[in-house]
Amino acid sequence: MGFEQKQSQKSHNLHFQLKHVFHFLFFLVGFSLGIILCLYSKSSFFLTNPTPNSSSSFSAPPPSSLFETVSPPPPLPLPDDQPQSPSRPLLVLTIPRSNGTSSSNSSKVVVSLEEHKSLVHNMSDEELFWRASMVPRIVEGNYKTVPKKVAFMFLTAGPLPLATLWEKFFEGHNGLYSIYVHSHPSYVDEIPQTSVFYGRRIPSQAVYWGTASMIDAERRLLANALLDLSNQRFVLLSDTCIPLFNFNTIYNHLMTSNLSFISSFYDPRKSCGGRYNPQMSPEINITNWRKGSQWFEVHRELALRIVSDTKYYPIFKKYCLPPCYMDEHYIPTLVHLLQPELNSNRSITWVDWSRGGPHPSKFGWNDIGDEFLNKIRFESTCDNENYQNYSTSSICFLFARKFLPNTLEPLLRVTPLLLGIDP
Repeated sequence: MGFEQKQSQKSHNLHFQLKHVFHFLFFLVGFSLGIILCLYSKSSFFLTNPTPNSSSSFSAPPPSSLFETVSPPPPLPLPDDQPQSPSRPLLVLTIPRSNGTSSSNSSKVVVSLEEHKSLVHNMSDEELFWRASMVPRIVEGNYKTVPKKVAFMFLTAGPLPLATLWEKFFEGHNGLYSIYVHSHPSYVDEIPQTSVFYGRRIPSQAVYWGTASMIDAERRLLANALLDLSNQRFVLLSDTCIPLFNFNTIYNHLMTSNLSFISSFYDPRKSCGGRYNPQMSPEINITNWRKGSQWFEVHRELALRIVSDTKYYPIFKKYCLPPCYMDEHYIPTLVHLLQPELNSNRSITWVDWSRGGPHPSKFGWNDIGDEFLNKIRFESTCDNENYQNYSTSSICFLFARKFLPNTLEPLLRVTPLLLGIDP
């Protein structure tokens, strides 16, 4: 074979090898692109549709995936025996079970955008708190047709002796408030169907002063109120509380504030710092320890945080025992730990501690008069002087306690003062 033929053969072989290499590289690039595209499409799918086994499946889904507006009449699994008016708008909350592995384990909860006539349900506290914590937060600007309501939550052992005064307070403001009553489970009431308090009792348990059962009742009230998506502010009241102003004044004061009203402070003396248990550390240090009034007002964001807490509540329940009282320390400390910037560090419920002792002063028939009430309404100073930096209002307190049952008649006589024109 000649030299030229050998060179031609080598050139042919080289071309043939290069052709195979090119085909192999082309295949490799195509195969790689296919894998990349496949992985990208899968990751996109799981980002928008997390599997039950993914870490994100155990947290609350975004509001857009939690609920949908439906046309009545739908089924009503919560509460079981609650009738619905055909004209009421409803929301269906689709809530995934935390231990579920398929869509069949999701739970659909129907929530009315208007007040229910009955609050009866058979949920345990654990399920109630879980469902309440999963209810989506209402973002400003969304659901413009949903009225913003104030939830008035009454914690009482039995009857509400000042209910007639509150009836006058709520009169003419339907759709702007909700009422929830936590009383002793053995108490049998006889409330007329025409009353705003009719059917407003929530499933309750016995409450004992100075124990964790006080906080359980408060969280129970918050959780039931959170199930109504239109509730945006939440006020805890006792059976001895009265309103100091008319409904419009109180409603506007709360709705125009970005802060919650929880008394929260630290005092190194025995009644505060002396109650701290070092065994709460490291989760709760003495620098986080706070004290405050049991009677609070919170906006929806903090209400959700209080109901959802599973980290600090067990520590308090175990280590905050008398003379440490959970109702004076748990919520003030919790809010200071989680979101102190959302709190005004003051209460809006007036009480008189000037007489000393472990309990505040009580007021009876002879105490009620224009001068006494106006002094509370307009001459009180706010607990937190810095609060004036957050509000243009001169009002410090919206409610007051402790008013005995015999004050109802004189209070009704001064309703033009309390519930008259705006100040």
